[in-house]
Parts: sequence; structure tokens; C-alpha cells
Amino acid sequence: MSSFWSLQLLAQDGIAASQQHGILELVRSAGLVVQAILYLLVLFSVVSWGIIAQKFWQMLRAKRESAKFVEIFWERRNLSSIHDASRELSSSPVGQVFRSGYEELVRVSRSKKASAGDNLTTELGGVENVSRAMKRATSVETTKLEKNCSFLATTASSAPFVGLFGTVWGIMDAFRGLSITHSSSIQAVAPGIAEALIATAMGLAAAIPALMAYNYFVQQVKFLAVEMDNFSHEFLNIAERHFFK
Repeated sequence: MSSFWSLQLLAQDGIAASQQHGILELVRSAGLVVQAILYLLVLFSVVSWGIIAQKFWQMLRAKRESAKFVEIFWERRNLSSIHDASRELSSSPVGQVFRSGYEELVRVSRSKKASAGDNLTTELGGVENVSRAMKRATSVETTKLEKNCSFLATTASSAPFVGLFGTVWGIMDAFRGLSITHSSSIQAVAPGIAEALIATAMGLAAAIPALMAYNYFVQQVKFLAVEMDNFSHEFLNIAERHFFK
């Protein structure tokens, strides 16, 4: 019985190896245009997977460090200590939004103390200055999170059409060769059509992971953007109650 299973596994391995070898042979025997399209799609796929890995790690760190920063913010009372924590949690979008707001708050407090003593009021636009600083930081952090996602969207939308173009071109070559050989047999065009269809398959292989990853990252960016907005409102309320009475 064990020898039977061994023979079956060997047969399956041989079939898989022959199929892989056959695909490689089809790629090698394809025309120059189809080969160029295949190499382009492979390049798109490799770059997309690199971006997917980088963005996944970036989003994971951003969510973890943001959660840690929010916990630190509500546990500690000293804003200066929280500011030091935001420097250490550099991958936290929420932490960087707080950092911008806190630094603007310090600048406004110092300027108002120098001009009007220790009495801080909202008349000089202190809250608005802090709000604008935090909105600007939110835009910067959102841009960082969205970086390179456009390439995934481009790959997802264009790769199937690039592959389809390669398929159409390959089929045109196959039928052109059929007219030259003056043969009407399907065996005469089957290899050319098989070579052409690889381009469509490669286009889909590059587009599907890129599309799924793009949708996932867009949702993560929206989630973090909401967290930054909510934290900005909370911090502005605290600043207005305690610093701009």
C-alpha cells in the first residue's frame, strides 16, 4: 500500500513538473510583443506584492502605536510627558496629530503670555490655530498612509486590459501563421492561442491581489483618519477648557 501511494505521489509530481515546464515553453516560444507584455505584467505583480507587504506592515504599526498612544494620553496628566511619548511612537498617526497640536498650543501660550500676561483668551484665535495645526497634521499623516496605494489601483484596473491586449495580439499572430501554412486544422493554431491566453491569465494574476489589497488599505486609512479626527476634537475640547478660559 505504501508503495502504491509513493507511486501516486511521484506521478502527481511528474504531472505538475511537466505542466510547469509546458508553461515555460509556451512563454519562451511566444512572440516578442507577447513576451514584452508578460514581463511587464510580472514587473507589475512583483512591485505590487512589495507595496502590499510594506503597506501591511505600515498599517499594522500605525494601528498598534495609535492604540498605545491613546492609552498613554488618557493615563497620563502631564502633556509634556505625553509629547515625549509621541516622539517615540513615530509611526502613530494619532500621536503625530497630538504632537502638532501640542507644539502649536505651546507657541500660542508663549506668545499670548508675552503680549497679554498670564490671561489666555480665545479672542486672539488660539483654539483656531491649534485646530488648523492638527488638521494640517491629519492631512500629512493621511497622505503618508495613502502613499503607493495609487499604484495598486492602477495595477488592478489596467493589468487585465494589458493582458487582454497581449492575448489579442497573440491570437492575431496565430491566425496569421495559419494563413501562411494554408492549414485549417486546430492543431496549427492551438499553440499560438495557448501562448496568447497566458497573457490574460498573467494580467488577472497581477490585478486580483492588487485590487483586494487596495480595498483593504483604503478601509484602514479611513479607520485611522476617523481616529485622528476624533482625537483632534477631544484634544481641542481639553485645550479650550483648560488653556483658553
